[in-house]
Amino acid sequence: MKTTRKRIVVAMSGGVDSSVTAALLKEQGHEVIGMTMQIWDYSRFAAPDGETFGTCCSLDDVHDARRVAEGLDIPFYVINFEEAFQRQVIDHFCDEYFSGRTPNPCVMCNQRLKFDLLLRRARELEADALATGHYAIIEPDADDCFVLRKGRDQGKDQSYFLFTLTPEQMARVMFPLGGMTKEQVREHAARFDLRVAEKAESQDICFVPDGDYVRFLEEERGAGKLNGEIVHVCGKVLGRHRGTYRYTIGQRRGLGIAWSEPLFVTGIDVEKRQVIVGEKSHLHRDRLTVRECSWHIDPPEKPLQAACRIRYRHREVPAQIRTLPDNRAEVVFSQPQQGITPGQAAVFYDGDRVLGGGWIE
Repeated sequence: MKTTRKRIVVAMSGGVDSSVTAALLKEQGHEVIGMTMQIWDYSRFAAPDGETFGTCCSLDDVHDARRVAEGLDIPFYVINFEEAFQRQVIDHFCDEYFSGRTPNPCVMCNQRLKFDLLLRRARELEADALATGHYAIIEPDADDCFVLRKGRDQGKDQSYFLFTLTPEQMARVMFPLGGMTKEQVREHAARFDLRVAEKAESQDICFVPDGDYVRFLEEERGAGKLNGEIVHVCGKVLGRHRGTYRYTIGQRRGLGIAWSEPLFVTGIDVEKRQVIVGEKSHLHRDRLTVRECSWHIDPPEKPLQAACRIRYRHREVPAQIRTLPDNRAEVVFSQPQQGITPGQAAVFYDGDRVLGGGWIE
C-alpha cells in the first residue's frame, strides 16, 4: 500500500535517533522539516578550555543536526526556546531541589517544550505531525483513541518520560523508532551514511553538563540558605550539612558522619532544614502518593491493579492504585520498595501499555 504523503516536522537533537527518524520519514516519501530547539545561551556551558561538553542539546548537537538536515536535503530551523526553557525547566528544577524534592527535568522538557511549544510550531507550519526519536509506541485502539506503549527495545524504552502526553498530542505525534532496537537504528544510520551513525549518547542532564548539580543550583540561587542538621530517624543529631538541596533520598556517600552501620538519606525536611538519615531498612516503604495525575484511561472509580515504575531504571512492580481528590492517587505496592523519592514520576502500566502517572509527593 502506498504511504500517504504527509508534512512532518522532526525534532532533531543532533543525535543518531532523531537523525534516523528524519531519514526514514524522507525515504518513505514524506515532506520532512527538521527543527531543533535552542534552549540556552551556549556560552554559559562552555568548559574552561573552550571545549563544549558532551551533553544532549549542546552547540555541537545543533551543528550536527544542521549538517544531517543538509545531507538529507530537508529544510532546517533552529527555534529559540531559551526563555521558556529557563522558566519551565531550569526554574522548576531549582524550585524542586530547594523544596526538598528530586526533579526529573527530562519529563518536564518533553511535557512543556517538545510536545507543547514545539508541537505548536509544527502546527504553524501546517504540519500533519511532529516526529521524535523516542523509543515508545503510539497506536490507535478499537475506539479510535490512542494508546501509549513501551518501545520494543526494553533497554531503551522511554515511555516513562512520556506519561504526560494528552490524547490530542498523541494524535499529532509520531515515534518511528518505537518498534526498533538501538542496534537496528544504528544499522539504518550506517545505511543512510549519516555523520552521527556512531555518535555516543549523552547520559547527563543537558544544563548540568559537568554533572555538578550542586554547583549549578548555587550559581542559580545562591549558597548557605538551607544549612542545618543531619538527624537520625531516632531523633539524634549526628552532624551538620551545607544545604538540604545537596541530598536526595537513598544517598549514602558524602554524609560525613560516623555510625555503627551504613546510613542513607531517608527524608528531607526543608522547613526544619534537616536531612534525615537511617539504616537501609528505613528506605523501604509500601506506599506513596502522587499529585497532578495524567491518565490515559478514565480515572478509575475503584482500586486499580497495575504495575508501577518509580524511576526510569526501576523495574515496575505490582501495585494497587486508588484515586484521591484533587487529581491525586495513592499507590500501595505488593511488596515494599526502596528509595521512593519525592519529585520523581511514578508511572502506571498494564503490560506494555501506559495507564497514567503522577509526581511523587
